[in-house]
Amino acid sequence: MRVRAVEVYGYELTYAHGRYVMSGGRAVERLPSTVVRLVADEGVDGWGEVCPLGSTYLPAFAGGARAALRELAPAVVGADPGNLADVHARMDAALAGHPYAKSVVDVACWDLLGKSAGLPVAALLGGAYRERFPLYVAVPLGPAEAMADFAARHRAQGVGVFQLKLGTDPFADSDRVAAVAEAVGSSCWILADANGGYTVQQAVVAARLLERYPQVLLEQPCASLEECLTVRARTTLPMVYDEVVTDVRSLVRAAQEGQAAAVNLKISRVGGLAAGRVLRDLAVALGLQVVVEDTWGGDLATAATAHVAASTPPRSLLAASFMNDWNLEHVAGGLPRSEAGQGTLPPGPGLGVEVQRSALELLFSIP
Repeated sequence: MRVRAVEVYGYELTYAHGRYVMSGGRAVERLPSTVVRLVADEGVDGWGEVCPLGSTYLPAFAGGARAALRELAPAVVGADPGNLADVHARMDAALAGHPYAKSVVDVACWDLLGKSAGLPVAALLGGAYRERFPLYVAVPLGPAEAMADFAARHRAQGVGVFQLKLGTDPFADSDRVAAVAEAVGSSCWILADANGGYTVQQAVVAARLLERYPQVLLEQPCASLEECLTVRARTTLPMVYDEVVTDVRSLVRAAQEGQAAAVNLKISRVGGLAAGRVLRDLAVALGLQVVVEDTWGGDLATAATAHVAASTPPRSLLAASFMNDWNLEHVAGGLPRSEAGQGTLPPGPGLGVEVQRSALELLFSIP
C-alpha cells in the first residue's frame, strides 16, 4: 500500500461557551483547524486533525501547521502508511521539528491502516479495555461564581472530573476552587490547572491554600519542568504535568524527580499516536495516571483521543476530553459522542468516523 495523494483542508471551530479563558490573559473564541486526508491504493483513505490552541499557548499555530504540511506532503507521497517508521523518517528528512504538524499525518496513517486491516485504531494501539470512559470538562477562568455555575451544570449532566483554569492571584484562585468544590461535591476530581501561569512563589502559596481539598490535583503550575519540580517539593498536593511532557525524557523526569501523580498526553503535542502510545505505555508502567486529550480540535481529534483512552488500562486513565463537545461545528456528524460524562469509542475500522468533506475547505493537495 502506498500514499498516492495528500489533501490538506481547513475549517473554523467556535467555542460553544463564548470565550475560553486561561492564565496570562489568553483567550479564544474561534480557532482554525487543519485536516489531512491521505489517499492510498484503491481509494482507501485516512484522516487526521491538528488544532493548536491559538498562537501563544505552545510553540505551535495554525499557520505554522499548514506551512509545515506544504513541506511534508511531498515527502509522504509514495510512502507505505503501514510503515510508520518510514513515514516519520521521511517527514524528519523533509523538515526538522514541528511535531504538531507531523502528528496529523501520523494519525491519518493509523486511520488508513485500520481501515485497510478492518480494525479500529484502538486495536492497533493494543486493544480496547472498554467502550466507555470518564471525561473531564474544562472550566474557563472567570469569577468564582461563574465558574461554580458552569461546573454545576456539567455535574448535573454526569461529569465527574473538572479542570479549573487558574493561574492569577493565588488567593482568588483558592476562592474559585472553593466555590467549584462546593458546587460539584467532594466525589469529583478537580484539576487546578494554571497552564504554567504562576511564578514559583505564587504556585507554592496556591498549593498551600489548596491542600485542604483532598480531591484537588495541582496541574502545571509553572511554565518549566524545573519550576514545577521546585513547587512539587514544597507541597503534598498530587501534581499533574502537562505542557512540559513532550517526550520520554521529560516524562521520566516528571515521574522520578517530580513524583508525578499523572501526566497529560496531548496527541499533537508529542507528535501523534505512534509517540503517544509509547508515552502512554511508559506512564502506565511507571504507575502514573494519564489524561488523554489534544491541544484542541473537532470530531477527528476527538476520535483519535477516544481510541487512546479506550486502549488505556482503566485504573491508569484519570480522564479524557471530548473537545467536539466544546465546539459548535462538526465535520463527522458530531461523532464520537459523549453521554452522562462518559466518552464512547466510535464503532468501525480506523478512527470509526465518516468525514463530511462538504464541511471542509480544500487548501491544497499533492500531487
